Amino acid sequence: MTFSAEDFAKALEQHDYQFQRGSTVTGKVDSHEDAGAYIDIGGKSAAFLPRQEAALDPELPLEEAVPLGTERQFLIVRDQDANGQVVLSIRQMEIQALWEQLAERQAKDDVIEVEVTGSNKGGVTADVSGLRAFIPRSHLAQKPEDLNELLGQRLTVAFLEVNPETNKLVLSERIAARSLVLSRLQRGQVVSGTVASIKPFGAFIDFDGASGLLHIKQVSKSYVESLGQVLQVGQPIKAVVTNIDDERGRISLSTQALEKYPGEMLKEPETVMAEAEQRAEQVSKVLAESDL
Repeated sequence: MTFSAEDFAKALEQHDYQFQRGSTVTGKVDSHEDAGAYIDIGGKSAAFLPRQEAALDPELPLEEAVPLGTERQFLIVRDQDANGQVVLSIRQMEIQALWEQLAERQAKDDVIEVEVTGSNKGGVTADVSGLRAFIPRSHLAQKPEDLNELLGQRLTVAFLEVNPETNKLVLSERIAARSLVLSRLQRGQVVSGTVASIKPFGAFIDFDGASGLLHIKQVSKSYVESLGQVLQVGQPIKAVVTNIDDERGRISLSTQALEKYPGEMLKEPETVMAEAEQRAEQVSKVLAESDL
C-alpha cells in the first residue's frame, strides 16, 4: 500500500499538531458566554477562552478584553478534548511577555516604582503589572518596627531576582537608592550620614539610602588603634567622597581629608564636622588635580 503526499497531509490535519498546548494560534472572537468566550481558530470546534484568562487585569470586562469579531493571538493552555476543543489564554501569554520584559529591565539595571500591597515578617509585597513581588526587610531603605506602616506607599526599587521558573520576583529599594546616589555622587562631595557598623578595617556609613566605607586609615592622619575609641554605631558623621567604583557599587569615604592638622578628628571632631562643607572645597580641588 502506497502512502501519498495527500494522505500524509490529511493525517497531519487530523492530528492538529498546530493546536498543541504551549503553542500560539490566531483566532477570531465568535461569541460571549457567562463563563468566557468562544474563539474560531479554524479547528474542528471553536476554542474556549475562560473569563479569568481573557486579560491580565481580572477586573476588565470580557466584552472589553475581547470584543466580538476581534482577531488576535492566543496561547493554548489545554490540549484538545474528545470534541477537538482547546482552551486558550491571553492572561498567561501576557504574563510570559511580562517576565521577559522584566528580565530585560533587570539586565539593564533599571529601576521601577511599585506600591506596597502587603507585609509579613520577612518584608513587604508589591504588585508589578499583575505579578506579586517581594521586597525583603533587609532591602528596604526604611525599616519601621511595624512594616504595615509602609502599606500604600510607593517605593522606587531595583531587581534582585527575576525567575519565571519559580515564579519569584524579588526587588530591592536599597539597591535602587544606591544606584540613584551613585549617578549623582561626585568625588570631593561631602555626605552626611550615620555610622551603620564598625569593623576592624573601617566603618560603614549609611547616607541617602546608600552605604560607603570609611577605612580606618582614612579617619585621621594620626594613627587610629581602634575605631571603637573614635566612632559609635548610630553616630552622625560627615565625610568626603574620595572614590566611586560604579562597577562594584562601592563608595570610599574620608574624614582625614577634612583635617587641618594630624589627629584633629581625634581631638576636635565637632570642629571638623561643623566646618566639613567649607573644608571640602579645597579637597575637591586636590582630587580634581589628581585626575589631570
